[in-house]
Amino acid sequence: MLHRRNPQLNQHGELIHLLSTEGLSRETLTHILDTAAQFVSVSDREVKKVPLLRGKSVFNLFFENSTRTRTTFEIAATRLSADVINLDIARSSASKGESLLDTIANLSAMAADIFVVRHSESGAPYLIAQHVAPHVHVVNAGDGRHAHPTQGLLDMYTIRHYKKDFTNLTVAIVGDVLHSRVARSDIHALTTLGCAEVRVVGPRTLVPSDMANMGVRVFNTLEEGIKGCDVIIMLRLQNERMNGALLPSSHEYFKSFGLTAEKLALAKPDAIVMHPGPINRGVEIDSTVADGTQSVILPQVTFGIAVRMAVMGIVAGNEA
Repeated sequence: MLHRRNPQLNQHGELIHLLSTEGLSRETLTHILDTAAQFVSVSDREVKKVPLLRGKSVFNLFFENSTRTRTTFEIAATRLSADVINLDIARSSASKGESLLDTIANLSAMAADIFVVRHSESGAPYLIAQHVAPHVHVVNAGDGRHAHPTQGLLDMYTIRHYKKDFTNLTVAIVGDVLHSRVARSDIHALTTLGCAEVRVVGPRTLVPSDMANMGVRVFNTLEEGIKGCDVIIMLRLQNERMNGALLPSSHEYFKSFGLTAEKLALAKPDAIVMHPGPINRGVEIDSTVADGTQSVILPQVTFGIAVRMAVMGIVAGNEA
């Protein structure tokens, strides 16, 4: 997917689009996290705005349903003082057969500066990035099974906030890894940031065959996979992306791979539990864990606003 020159970077190596955590340097990832740290306090101000994107137009193009991602992008852009346009795809000309690139061309003619794109097809944000004018920036809000870079970055921010240093951490990513763009974005970011050990945990039918090539350890039992971990990232079962009977039932899945307080005790006592949402209680995680003292699921959402502010501020500041 990444070409000879990373399409996310300009000729000076500066970020102009955010399409994937893959191919980004440790310095670039750290710069985004450091910038996000400066925006976290904006939420505590009486006036929750900074003028960084004043006069810019941010178009949210969500071809798939979303609650957290779409809303936090909208909040982030508003707090940067941008004009925010949420396109209703179901009522747009895309529903009449207009091609993706024709949709983008027409919206570009309306003076768009940033496109935030979620699409069911892997690679759609790359295609858009290749066809927009040099002053227009594309942020991938999730494409197919491929990538969800801002979720990966907000996960990294959350881990760094609670654990400070990646180099001594053991992180387990648990569940439906096969269909998870979050898992891939997390793995690329964790390995780039120097995480000591990344584990992938799930039933054999839901763990891709290429995981070993990505520098992770694969476990097919939850108990072994989370033993001694510092961070546990639970994933949603993506039934809408599954073809055929990959699992016996959600009840059986919970018995084997659902995170309960009893199983969580196998991890380190100060381990944190994360989840990109939406959570399915009683399927991948028990309510006692989701709402427990080791859960940082809601802080992830809060940090996500600051991370998305940082991403949009950075790409808009680096003209091609």
